[in-house]
Amino acid sequence: MGPYCPHMTVSSPSSLSSFSSLTSVLSGVDAAARPERPSVTELRLSAFAGHRGAAFPLGPLTLLAGGSGSGKTTALRAYEALARLGGGAPLDEAFPDPESCVPERARPDAQRRRGFRIGCTADGPGGPVRLDVAVQTEPELRVVGERLTAGGLTLLQTALVDPSRPVVQAAWHTAGSSTVTRGPLPDDRLGTALLPLRVAGKTDGQRQVLAAAEQMVVALRSVYACDPRPRRMRAPVPRGSGRLLPGCDNLADVLWRTRTECGRRHALLVSAVRDGCAGPVLDLLAEPLRDGAVRAVLDRGDGVRTALGLLGDGELRYLALALVLFTGPGVLEVDPVVEVPAALQTLTVLADGFDRSLDPRQALELVRLAARMCERGHIRLVGAVSDASWAAGVAGVTVVDLSRERS
Repeated sequence: MGPYCPHMTVSSPSSLSSFSSLTSVLSGVDAAARPERPSVTELRLSAFAGHRGAAFPLGPLTLLAGGSGSGKTTALRAYEALARLGGGAPLDEAFPDPESCVPERARPDAQRRRGFRIGCTADGPGGPVRLDVAVQTEPELRVVGERLTAGGLTLLQTALVDPSRPVVQAAWHTAGSSTVTRGPLPDDRLGTALLPLRVAGKTDGQRQVLAAAEQMVVALRSVYACDPRPRRMRAPVPRGSGRLLPGCDNLADVLWRTRTECGRRHALLVSAVRDGCAGPVLDLLAEPLRDGAVRAVLDRGDGVRTALGLLGDGELRYLALALVLFTGPGVLEVDPVVEVPAALQTLTVLADGFDRSLDPRQALELVRLAARMCERGHIRLVGAVSDASWAAGVAGVTVVDLSRERS
């Protein structure tokens, strides 16, 4: 296969309106025997930026390790883009800089086209479901091929047939009087995310397609890309929605809300902060100021309070990431799958520079906390670190060495 192979030949074998197929798979199953929540278990970068033929296994807690230039941030960016597509976003929103996604040495084909290929596997009630997408960036941004497979069966396949039209020709599994149903889908969206709006679900085959598509979309959505920025966390912030921004700029506003809403979680957060911050920590507070803003402070006891603005970068990043791990979609600025019960969802945190500015002790305490939270199944974490040797021996951690992939 050449540097860019966009076409996937069609052959016979927004948002979602309903998740009836997925829930029906689970109905009648004893809670103790119920399959795990849908989650992404592999990220594939077949031809994406500096990655070629790469496949990264993803556990509940995964650390992507490697030096500068190994592609850690690129892998997280690819995951986030797939999540946006799964949520119904158009291509230009999921890939705001598509040229940077094209492999560096990829040459245009005979029709002067270039692009990239990306995919993932989502495991869940229906077993492993595989999604692969080919995206063209030149001469214009569009999806030119998509394949959704499960159990060795191709459930959806699309291909660009007429470049002059903004659609791809799609064929999805029917298993009725006709083996497949064909129709056009827009070339700027993920077809898998549109299937629940197009497939009637009248035959066993159609219901199988819906269950696979819905499992994939549920696994991809509810992603929170987080990279705390200490410089912006130090200043007081105005009262707002109480939803934590990806840069954690408004951490004080979120603390103002969460401290009163859930005392148990706040107590756990304070306990975690003690392990990552220097000096005594009695409590973590948000103080109102005269101008209506709030600032976060550490209560040291005996009436001594330290404004977060005086803490080091490592302490602030540790505190912010601990807060993320203890909260959920209702507090973080994410797009939850509102059509699916919370018990069937998993929030995936993408943490670029997970160990940035942290000393080895802070990094180890934070990954131990992450392992405990991820073990419960409600949250998953994919973090990028320069070196993961400090995490050796921590149960539940999957380490993917990207330096080996590049060698």
